[in-house]
Amino acid sequence: MLEEALAHLVRGIVDNPSDVFVSEREQRRGKCLDVRVHPQDMGRVIGRAGRTATALRTVMAALNDGRGVRIDFLDVAER
Repeated sequence: MLEEALAHLVRGIVDNPSDVFVSEREQRRGKCLDVRVHPQDMGRVIGRAGRTATALRTVMAALNDGRGVRIDFLDVAER
């Protein structure tokens, strides 16, 4: 559910929504969501001074009952 919600939000921000891939993995400290976007969209997803990325993390934490979620932003070339 979290990965679907995050993918939906990110697709609304980027210019290349077909290049958005979100995968979830469990770590010792909780969930981690890997977001892959087109290299040209990396700046849009992170935002000025990281504000967009911070907002996405805040929304995901709210959807996860207040527990923080780690989100890593990667460009598609890093597969």
